[in-house]
Amino acid sequence: MKILMISHSDTRGGAARAAYRLHKGLRLKGLDSRMLVQQKFSGDINVSGPTTKIQKAAAIARLGMDRLPVELYRNRTKSLFSPAWVPFSGILKKIQNIDPDIVHLHWIAGGMLRIEDLALIKKPVLWSLHDMWAFTGGCHTDEGCGKYTANCGKCPVLGSVKDYDLSRQVYNRKMRAYAGMPGLTIAGLSSWSAECALGSTLLSGKKITNLPNPIDLSTFKPVDKKTARNILNLPESKKLVCFGALDALDVPNKGFSNLVPALRKINRDDIELIIFGGDRPLNPPDFGFPARYLGNFYDDISLRLLYSASDLTIVPSFQENLSNVIMESMACGTPVAAFKIGGNNDMVEHKNTGYLAEPYEASDLARGIEWILDFPSPGALSNNSFEKIKSRFELNKVTGQYLELYEDMLGRQT
Repeated sequence: MKILMISHSDTRGGAARAAYRLHKGLRLKGLDSRMLVQQKFSGDINVSGPTTKIQKAAAIARLGMDRLPVELYRNRTKSLFSPAWVPFSGILKKIQNIDPDIVHLHWIAGGMLRIEDLALIKKPVLWSLHDMWAFTGGCHTDEGCGKYTANCGKCPVLGSVKDYDLSRQVYNRKMRAYAGMPGLTIAGLSSWSAECALGSTLLSGKKITNLPNPIDLSTFKPVDKKTARNILNLPESKKLVCFGALDALDVPNKGFSNLVPALRKINRDDIELIIFGGDRPLNPPDFGFPARYLGNFYDDISLRLLYSASDLTIVPSFQENLSNVIMESMACGTPVAAFKIGGNNDMVEHKNTGYLAEPYEASDLARGIEWILDFPSPGALSNNSFEKIKSRFELNKVTGQYLELYEDMLGRQT
């Protein structure tokens, strides 16, 4: 069986890394899995992407071009909005040349694919929902508006007050394209995203299932805490609290604005905050205790050491689907404090593998952070966290579930 993963990138960004893990897991099972990307960062010969300087420059240009219609909305928020209108990507021709049995879509925005091109893919299509974009009028997180259950318009992400705005236009284009994809199968990565998809008008009538990302537990697993701290030159005497994600300080949805007030409610001198995914800002906030900015981490070994060195990881996001940070942290035996939202509930079991605070309540998030730090049996929390990930998200188990879904999709085509 030949599987073609289509993703904006192979290893840069959470969705890309999750897709690449699945790709590698499928190849370990003997499947002919390949990836087609707009930006390639790995040296994997089974990943196809731009190779010449001109092709790479064109890929970057497409990302900028796709945002041009969004720039007209001067009152828009900082949340990502993708119209997916840029033509002539050449993706359809590449799919035809590879001739896969299954086309598996992942995060395909950033000018990679035009919406209308989706209906021209003449192969069974599975689409993993890494965010909300597939069933909205263009936003990747809807900031709670819920208009994807109707027909979008007056988009709060765009700051629009018009019914027939860009979000309605994108919605209508998707409606027409999806009508030409009767066999489209949707994989909600969390129970939350699957439920959102089921409630959307765009995906009405499509086969929707809940199937998560996998994680390789030979890569992400606990390292002795003292050893990890020594390697990273982190203090042994402090309680280390970890926060981070790609562009953690710049993407509003990652919740840095939720983190600051929560930490300021904690009055103790044994904590140090560790931040990855962003450089120290010019005017860093005062948390009331030291904060160490480690910049971007791009390799799994460094991330494994960082999670293992930490006493807990905080994920204060406004919306989360199936957080790589939560999954990776727990796989390394580090419990998580997060809000009780989205897919967080699929991984964090309240007061068993971490703490789920009431949404956006700084006082409760602070309470959860201290609950974990002061838990009398930290080894139990660590073991519970690892076992939770092992039982539901281990690479071999999840790739087996995807294989069953691929076979079912092919069976429905005959």
